[in-house]
Amino acid sequence: DDPAKKGICSNFLCDTQPGDEVMMTGPAGKVMLMPEEDPTTDYIMVATGTGIAPYRGFVRRLFAEDTPAARVYKGEAWLFLGVANSDALLYDDEFQAAKEKFPDNFRIDYALSREQENKKGGKMYIQDKVEEYADEVFDKLSNGAHIYFCGLKGMMPGITDMLQGVAAEKGIDYDEWLKGLKKAKQWHVEVY
Repeated sequence: DDPAKKGICSNFLCDTQPGDEVMMTGPAGKVMLMPEEDPTTDYIMVATGTGIAPYRGFVRRLFAEDTPAARVYKGEAWLFLGVANSDALLYDDEFQAAKEKFPDNFRIDYALSREQENKKGGKMYIQDKVEEYADEVFDKLSNGAHIYFCGLKGMMPGITDMLQGVAAEKGIDYDEWLKGLKKAKQWHVEVY
């Protein structure tokens, strides 16, 4: 295994033995919580690099573990992951297993900036990949989907510009649209 692809905290926890004492703190906020009241809720998860960690938890909770949420989930969880190269796809084996086992409930799309091109011939960044599916993303959000962003804060200006452009093309007031998503608690951002 490539040690550069091992998470410090994840591996520490994986290496603990039953009975080991572990001190933990958190969660500090409620930004990345997954609402489970409605099992038909769609989740749109947008990540760059290490921002994948909370979505690994979401996917495991919905598709790998025996949880009340997993037993009744009928929505679609859609993961957009942006990294430089395909060899940097963290947890891809787990995501592919979920996709294979739950093809109607889990989707995954990659933005590989050093391997793919966007529609303008430039590098494929996360906002470009989401934009490819803009109509579907906007439809899902108008029907109550939750959208999450996690990873480097540098992705948010590109995401914002893209969403503003799509909203303008659709004749939607972006500021009002975003305000509505936030009021309905459908907009979740945890970037660093």
